[in-house]
Amino acid sequence: MQETIAVLPTLSTTLPSVITGLTLSLSLIVAIGAQNTFVLRQGLRREHVAAVVAVCALLDIGLMAIGVSGLATTLENHPRALNTLGLAGAAVVGWYGLCALRRAFAPHAMQAQLQGAPQTLRKTVLQTLAISLLNPHVYLDAVILVGTVGAKQPAGTHAWFLVGAGGASALWFITLGFGAHLLHPLFARPMAWRVLDLLVAVMMGRIAYGLWSQAAML
Repeated sequence: MQETIAVLPTLSTTLPSVITGLTLSLSLIVAIGAQNTFVLRQGLRREHVAAVVAVCALLDIGLMAIGVSGLATTLENHPRALNTLGLAGAAVVGWYGLCALRRAFAPHAMQAQLQGAPQTLRKTVLQTLAISLLNPHVYLDAVILVGTVGAKQPAGTHAWFLVGAGGASALWFITLGFGAHLLHPLFARPMAWRVLDLLVAVMMGRIAYGLWSQAAML
């Protein structure tokens, strides 16, 4: 009984950070872009799916860890700088939410190209790395934005934030890659993207408001 009571405060402290990391990561990662299109394409082709999913997920988790640990360590003694980054993060997240809301009223279907000759594992991995790392948005999202939100989590919960953020990233890529044949008919419908973008807009709005509220209180 005493052990159960001791666990409850821990859960009440860490669970919000896990949920924040999960919702932020999902909100950022589900946006349609070159990386998601490539993962979906490989899933539809059933070609080196495990390697592509692993590379994308591990890169995301690594960049998030760099962002959270680096910003948390550097800025923990500079509350004003952290506050400024929090306001900037709120603005960026809010902008992303508005973009998602705008997309919801002009939905589009995923166009995944299935043509082309089979590729070797090496070429596929190199292509995955290039698509992932040569996109400047990955550093803004995974390192700066996720790092800022993670650094602003309560002391001792940074790792739990990464559990949520990294878990969401891995779950998304696994679902997108291995569930491509199930997802493609669904996301060929504009209404599916409308609902998805509306959900993203709501999650982004909630996170942006939380960041702004924390910064305004300092």
